[in-house]
Amino acid sequence: MKGGFLRSTSIIGAMTLLSRVSGLVRDMVYSRMFGTGPAMEAFFLVFKIPNFLRRITGEGAFSQAFVPVVSEYRLKRTHGEVDALVAGTMGTLGMLLFVVTAIGVIAAPIVIFIFAPGFESVGDRHDLAVEMFRWMFPYIFFISLTALGAGVLNTYGKFGTAAFNSVILNIVMILFATSIAPHFAKPSLGLAVGVFVAGVIQLVAQFRGLHRLGLLSRPRWAWRDPGVRRIGRLMLPGIFGSSVAQFSLLLDTWIASFLMAGSFSWMYYADRLVEFPMGVFSIALATVILPGLSAHHAEESPERFNETLDWALRLTCLVSLPAAVALFVLAGPLTTTIYAYGKFTPRDVDMASYALMAYAIGLMGFSLVKVLAPGYFARQDTRRPVRVGIIALSVNIGFNLVVVIPASRMGFPAPHALLALATGIGAYVNTWLLYRGLRRAGVFVPSDRWRRLAVQAVAANLAMAAFLWWAAGSWAGWIEWRALTRLLHLGLCVGGGAAVYGAVLWLMGLRFRDLRPV
Repeated sequence: MKGGFLRSTSIIGAMTLLSRVSGLVRDMVYSRMFGTGPAMEAFFLVFKIPNFLRRITGEGAFSQAFVPVVSEYRLKRTHGEVDALVAGTMGTLGMLLFVVTAIGVIAAPIVIFIFAPGFESVGDRHDLAVEMFRWMFPYIFFISLTALGAGVLNTYGKFGTAAFNSVILNIVMILFATSIAPHFAKPSLGLAVGVFVAGVIQLVAQFRGLHRLGLLSRPRWAWRDPGVRRIGRLMLPGIFGSSVAQFSLLLDTWIASFLMAGSFSWMYYADRLVEFPMGVFSIALATVILPGLSAHHAEESPERFNETLDWALRLTCLVSLPAAVALFVLAGPLTTTIYAYGKFTPRDVDMASYALMAYAIGLMGFSLVKVLAPGYFARQDTRRPVRVGIIALSVNIGFNLVVVIPASRMGFPAPHALLALATGIGAYVNTWLLYRGLRRAGVFVPSDRWRRLAVQAVAANLAMAAFLWWAAGSWAGWIEWRALTRLLHLGLCVGGGAAVYGAVLWLMGLRFRDLRPV
């Protein structure tokens, strides 16, 4: 079990690392060729909309309801019953998604107005966004069914295929951005077509893995199937809970559309850098432990459930905290090295860096939520996260109303950074309430390793922060350097910071065996 979790996390982490690296290459292509102009503002907005819904229907409520049920079927039912459940779920979900997709394409102007009313008053961004939306919204259909296939593969321990999905998206988008989109009268529309094509390829890529497992029967409408109905019942509170979280992001998008031109792009580029460490580790770890926790719950093994969750939280803190510190201290150098070419101006560097610093503050909260939430979903409890999500959303909205909007009206130079900070504050509230709920339910009791680990982690992060601050120097100098000089200097900073962090942990007595479950 111990080796299995570590091996699975390593596999999915490696695949996710490849995904994030290819994603950074994709974003570098975007920033160099398209910058932060109105066309990219529209593209980033539109691309967020199917991703909002994907996190509800695909990686959100659906996966949280589907994976525990499939895990239980695998342990207690026949292979034929598992196959019937997968086929029925795919057919039922697919039909519902097809209807949602058709409605979205028809109502595109209304959807764009709801998500970004500020676009109406700025040039032709609204019309361009509508045009792109009609190409990109069907992505929700393809990627949600892809998430279903990934959930099945993950349940059977086949993490690599599912984790490679994002790499496929990035490769297709890079090809379209560099070779196909420039031939369009509106290049950004070519990027939208690329999203559609990538969605089709991602779905088809799941078929081979499902076929090898013998779980690729013809999809069918099966709403009356007990297993499908059970998944549906578990999804309902999860949909509401995921919708609460996505409404928070929708609110950020809505407010950003009224801020200074470029705000949406600056937040997008900063968010992509924060997603890198979170995707490589926290999301990968959460993906790995959900099937394991579900199995422990089905086997009625609370001790192993607690050990697995405690282990995952300790690893998350040891990896996410230094990542957050490094992103904050190196915000300017990172943004300069990765994005500051072509149409991406020095002002864009400064503004995106402020957003990155704000997002970095919330990184620990984002990461811990990803690991704590499976502690509920594995026990098929989707109601408690809903209540927690509502409270966190209320805090986020309150901060936006009391701080962000007034600051924007008073001429604060970077209101988009406050918007990013509000999201992080909401994540910490979410983290605390999820943790408290698990403690009160007696599901999770922290091990005695936490006290010593806290001292070790704080000392190592302080030492690393001091080194990075000294090694990075002034932001202003970086913009004058050539790309290779920037990259080499950044590599020295990151490598040196990692070495300092690891050395201090070692000197304070932390060993690899301490990172294993009890």
